[in-house]
Amino acid sequence: MTTSPRQERRSALPLPLADQTVFSFRFTASPRGARLARRLASCQMDAWGWRYGTPAHDSVELIVAELAANAVTHGRVPGRDAELRLSREDGGHVRVEVSDARGERLPEPRDAGEDGGRGLLLVAALAEEWGTAPRPGAPGKTVWAVVPALPVRG
Repeated sequence: MTTSPRQERRSALPLPLADQTVFSFRFTASPRGARLARRLASCQMDAWGWRYGTPAHDSVELIVAELAANAVTHGRVPGRDAELRLSREDGGHVRVEVSDARGERLPEPRDAGEDGGRGLLLVAALAEEWGTAPRPGAPGKTVWAVVPALPVRG
């Protein structure tokens, strides 16, 4: 019995695991893909012990939502995926990285207009630091943020 491509793709979703220190996921450069990235980041934070509603969890979830939305809005290249990477770092930090295929369009914080625009201001307010870098191994850029995360109490 063969499986359909749709079933194969569904089963290829990464599972959030408590013992992994890095979570990586490629998502379609679409609003649906950005929502999935946010949801999987939320699940991974919970698996790592930062429960729903804690400051670290909510900060990472919001930062992923903003960076993923920017990637699919401003960094989209037809036929190219975006990528989410979360890493749990020593010293009580979580590093969030969202990569897209448009390296020539670097993000800049700006005052909000009628159509929004507060995303990077929120990222800057929630993260200890953030920035951009060339996308490793592919064309494009990576926007990253480091979020303080108090150690999880077992």
